[in-house]
Amino acid sequence: MDKKKLVVLGGGAAGFFCAVNAARLHPDINVVLIEKSTKLLSKIKVSGGGRCNVTHADFRISSMAACYPRGEKFLKKAFNNFFTNDTVDWFQNRGVQLKTEDDGRMFPQSNSSQTIIDCLLDEAAKYNVEVITSARLTTCHKRNNNFVLEFENKPQIVSDYLVIATGGFPLLKQYSFLEFSKHSIVKPVPSLFTFNIQNKELASLMGVSVNAQIKIAGTKFLSSGSILITHWGLSGPAILKLSAFAAIYLAEQDYNYKIFVNWLPDYNEQTLRQKILAYKISCGAKRVSNKMELNIPGRLWDYLIIKANTNPERRWADLKSSEINSLIKHLNADEYFVKGKTTFKEEFVTAGGISLNEVDHNTMESKLVKGLYFAGEILNIDGITGGYNFQNAWTTGYIAAKSLKQ
Repeated sequence: MDKKKLVVLGGGAAGFFCAVNAARLHPDINVVLIEKSTKLLSKIKVSGGGRCNVTHADFRISSMAACYPRGEKFLKKAFNNFFTNDTVDWFQNRGVQLKTEDDGRMFPQSNSSQTIIDCLLDEAAKYNVEVITSARLTTCHKRNNNFVLEFENKPQIVSDYLVIATGGFPLLKQYSFLEFSKHSIVKPVPSLFTFNIQNKELASLMGVSVNAQIKIAGTKFLSSGSILITHWGLSGPAILKLSAFAAIYLAEQDYNYKIFVNWLPDYNEQTLRQKILAYKISCGAKRVSNKMELNIPGRLWDYLIIKANTNPERRWADLKSSEINSLIKHLNADEYFVKGKTTFKEEFVTAGGISLNEVDHNTMESKLVKGLYFAGEILNIDGITGGYNFQNAWTTGYIAAKSLKQ
């Protein structure tokens, strides 16, 4: 009896994880992994500055799932089948030890993404996964109970099962190869990007990092954490997180919007005013350039004093109420206009993709087409930075692999 065949489209994290686990769990199925480019696992290679942020050290399903702006409810259910601890165990059982950094990100102890790549390639070789590269799909359709895949420069392939793990696409038309399935596609928009701000004075602080709170004006979108001032605007984990949760709204604004930055999130207007007035009395002879032991970088403090139209050489005792009001405003609600975004290959993620209500969270199988499965970013799932998007790849890839023939 001829073996059944599984084709996995996509040589990234989700595709490889699905292929190697399918081959291991179902030795009676021939597994073929197809990648359109010449490079395999390219996103793993560059992620985390070349170290590969494998997952996040959060072992509570509800809090882990809350870090996905799209897909939270879907993953809350899917994580019961394969979760963070399963990822750690899976790699550890293959000789790859992971370590946890202070911010919860998990990396291989080797500090090299090549360790993860080698592990997956070794598994593919061990379980005889056939890997085909430079294969550009032109059409895909269902014929009887089989999937027929046509390529530009490769022979036709007919398979019994098909897993789509191509990653997300920036343009809606790039999903056209899935027209045969009649699946709904949520319009893709960028996620995880930095804010472009045309402000020379702010740009002069390039390299300054600070814990702050950022709010998009006129919305409830708010984020706290580390931000980095760059020569083009604002970056850092808090900015990337905000861009993810507000991705759809910001796309609708054509990336032109106003933000407020609270450079001292530990203080509100009232408590900051109390501190400044008390300091004015107790240390009135000191110059305003003295930042009152506030947790704020000196260069940023100097910049904000001048922005508030206050002379840094003046004494605290001499400040007028209007000057104090201006200083508080710029410390607690500093206003900037954002015009545009900047994305990076290792951080870029697409919000949008296959509508989740058309996919079974227990199997990753299409509810519309029997034998068709999805894994990874092709689904309308995206997470913030910190290993969350890879965990989505491992979870959905593993579930799809395990669920074949069910």
